[in-house]
Amino acid sequence: MTTEISQEVTAESVVLTDAAATKAAALLAAEGRDDLALRVAVQPGGCSGLRYQLFFDDRSLDGDHAETFGSLKVVVDRMSKPYLAGAVVDFVDTIEKQGFTIDNPNAGGSCACGDSFN
Repeated sequence: MTTEISQEVTAESVVLTDAAATKAAALLAAEGRDDLALRVAVQPGGCSGLRYQLFFDDRSLDGDHAETFGSLKVVVDRMSKPYLAGAVVDFVDTIEKQGFTIDNPNAGGSCACGDSFN
């Protein structure tokens, strides 16, 4: 199965697939909010040392890097950007799994749950 990507993968940015951008935009529309961006971040924690965070945010932080995928604005903070450069966020909806996934070329290893990496 081939995954469509909304824009070119670059070494400097996070990229959302069409499925991820569509799902995130639908979640925002269900909330009735057009003032929020999808924030993709890395925080200390998890069983492998760092964990991913995806959430809707109305804040604009100093040093944020922003990309637009269709109608969806995606932001990455200055500290998370090096860890997420070239990462692809996808949304899967299968009988085995449903949710957002991150394929990160910077991850040296990850835990079985896929929510943390090192």
